[in-house]
This record gives sequence, structure tokens and C-alpha cells, in this order.
Amino acid sequence: MQFDPPLIEGRLVKRYKRFLADVVTDTNEAITIHCPNTGSMRACLSEGAPCWYSKSDSKTRKYPHTWEIATTPDGFLAGINTHRANGLVEELLVTGGEPTLAEYGQLQREVKYGEEKSRIDFLLRGEGLPDCYVEVKNVTLHEGGGLGLFPDAVSERGAKHLRELASMVALGHRAVLLFCVQHTGVTRVAPADAIDPRYGALLREVAAKGVEVLAWGARLSAREISLVTPLPVDLSPI
Repeated sequence: MQFDPPLIEGRLVKRYKRFLADVVTDTNEAITIHCPNTGSMRACLSEGAPCWYSKSDSKTRKYPHTWEIATTPDGFLAGINTHRANGLVEELLVTGGEPTLAEYGQLQREVKYGEEKSRIDFLLRGEGLPDCYVEVKNVTLHEGGGLGLFPDAVSERGAKHLRELASMVALGHRAVLLFCVQHTGVTRVAPADAIDPRYGALLREVAAKGVEVLAWGARLSAREISLVTPLPVDLSPI
């Protein structure tokens, strides 16, 4: 995913009201930008550190700039725009970058499915292959030592998606949970049991029933974000 023009660098002043952040530009101008991340952004915020944002040409936007990349307190880069995750995974799937899914030739986005009235991020189809349901989750929580965790807050919606994936496996389909890791310090992923123990227990349960769990790490810069590295997922019992 390339940025044309490249992202603009500034320095973070603060994030507030969930959807807003104040930054100082390279010309020392204070501006307010949109924060496209409704989560806690735990361990992503470092006031005074470099950040990068994009600019929209839309005349109707109150805040034309969108925060894209943060510098974390431990000096790594984190892609905080959760809306980018699906696009990054779509690029990975379309180019055949994930070998376990490379045989699928058809991709549909946002397909309604399941008893709990969900929408799957991607439905993959291929001749002679079982349908494959792919759910994407963005990971930016880094607890040190290369360990990335999901979720960063209690997530009932995330638990719902796990149940829906397990139900697809029970019907004879494939189901994949794919962690899109937009954090340059993360080298492995695990459920955040201390934050949402229910989610962690359910993830291990559905994985044992056949839901496949994958993770890919991103390379981040002002010019491009792309998924480049498969990462291990640790589902060891706690």
C-alpha cells in the first residue's frame, strides 16, 4: 500500500476525544487531525514523538488530515489507522503472499454470514476448494520482548467473530483469523489474556476446532505500508 504523496511528518501533542489528535507540523504550526482508531491505543502514544499523517482533498471534511503512523514509547512504529488493515490483507491475498491461501482465485469483501448476523472481511472461493472465511484483526499492542497482543481492550465483537468462524468450520468450510500486525517491534502474537481472558479462552477453543490463526507483520514508512513477514502465533495454555 503506497502513499502518493508520501505521509507528512509532525510531532504528537496529544490524542483526545478518541477521534482527535493535536500535532505540530514541520513548520511549527499546531493542527488538529482525525484519529481513525477507536481503541485504547495502549502503548502506542508518545507525546512529543514523530508521527505521520495523510491529507484528504475533500472539501467537506472538518479535519482534512488523518493520523496514520505513531512512534511508540519504546521507539517503534505503529500503524494506528485500523481502516488500513483490510487493504493490507487484501494485497497479501491477491498477490498470493500467504501460501496457505494462494490457491483461491476469487475474493469477495464484506459478505454477510453466520447466525449472529456478521460480515466476514473476505470470502475466498476456488474451484474444488472449500469456501474460506477470513477475519482480519489489527494488532498494535506491544508488551515488550517482541510480544504483540490482541485485543487491547475487552472485545465482545471479537468474541462474536470467533464464534462465527467456528460455526463455518462446523459446516465444512475453512475459517481463518488473520492478525495484521502494524507494529515494527512485534515478532510474535498471542491473545491478551490479562486484558480479555474470555477472548483468549475462546480463541484457543475455536483454534482446537479447526479455525486457522495466522499473523503477518508490516513494514511501515512514510511512503508505504505492506505486510512482509509471517509471524508465529502463540496459543499456549496459560
